[in-house]
Amino acid sequence: MANVLKGKKFVLGITGSIAAYKACLLIRGLVKRGAEVQVVITPAGKEFITPITLSALTSKPVISDFFAQRDGTWHSHVDLGLWADAMLIAPATASTIGKMAHGIADNMLVTTYLSMKAPVFIAPAMDLDMYAHPSTQANLDTLRSYGNRIIEPATGELASHLTGKGRMEEPENIILQLETYFAGTEGDLTGKTILITAGPTYEKIDPVRFIGNYSSGKMGLSLAEECASRGANVILVSGPIQRQPRFPMYRHIHVESASDMYEAAIAAFPEADAAILTAAVADYTPAHTATEKIKRERTGEMLLPLKPTQDIAAKLGEMKRQSATRKILVGFALETTHEVENAEEKLARKNLDFIVLNSLNDAGAGFQHDTNKISLIDREGKEDFPLKPKTEVATDIVNRLAKLLQF
Repeated sequence: MANVLKGKKFVLGITGSIAAYKACLLIRGLVKRGAEVQVVITPAGKEFITPITLSALTSKPVISDFFAQRDGTWHSHVDLGLWADAMLIAPATASTIGKMAHGIADNMLVTTYLSMKAPVFIAPAMDLDMYAHPSTQANLDTLRSYGNRIIEPATGELASHLTGKGRMEEPENIILQLETYFAGTEGDLTGKTILITAGPTYEKIDPVRFIGNYSSGKMGLSLAEECASRGANVILVSGPIQRQPRFPMYRHIHVESASDMYEAAIAAFPEADAAILTAAVADYTPAHTATEKIKRERTGEMLLPLKPTQDIAAKLGEMKRQSATRKILVGFALETTHEVENAEEKLARKNLDFIVLNSLNDAGAGFQHDTNKISLIDREGKEDFPLKPKTEVATDIVNRLAKLLQF
């Protein structure tokens, strides 16, 4: 990636969090890439890191108060909002997030945020309970709805429930997300909203067991990151995947079951220009879920009645047909026999614009691998691609999608 941050101007907002020390690493990384950084810090933030340290790193005076001196000289939050190419608030505490969401401008940082004309990136930092609290999540959703980009920790989805969630993302990953944003602001998907489903679904049998599959979500994440890097607003609906996307998503919705993914996809599709359905959604789910762990010694041989799950692709295909605006719908077909025939049938039945076919018979393709071998099939024919890293496969798929979105 070219040095897209050279010459960029950043307002870095620092709040009262133990993670404030990471701001030094952020500043060093941004300055090393040729960016200018102006720090705006809250009074609580100065309890964790000294302005003199930050000033030495940025070569600029740190702004904290509205008035610079007692002679009437004041800092103009409006000028800062016009000067910056982006504002980054890292770390962002629950208190500051709440103030930003509700327009409570009682310090220089929030006042600057409310005057900001450039995109705003927010890196939350707090303990797990505070992060998971409904009020914090509601405030983050509000900020997302205003067009802010929330930078969440890139930890595994399963592990994040125990340790990482709420922890501020590492500085190098925050900078990578800024680079990706500025690389994609002139991309061929700028202004487009893309819905992507990724990963497996887990269908509960009892509180400790589930029906699942081997999907890692790597293909879906590669597609989400490719679309984001080309300027798209990505709505990512992911099952239990092992890592978070490295780049900022417009919205990231975490789900577990096929029913959860169905509801999330149906809700998001109306605002999308296109959808790529790469998730390995369960076709069946237990007809009944036990409320307690099933004991082997009490049941002996067990029969597990299953019922069909709701078909996400078919439903979106129906919504696409009824939509007043043009939408592009891309499906995936992972097959083991009669691959092309099955994919073509699915293409027609679910009203897809094209379908991505991969076969478990091809070495290095399918679940868990870092590579994939695909064919793109539409009503005009089939285009085959060799085995490639999934990041390159994502580029091939998105190239086809981008062409369709241009018309």
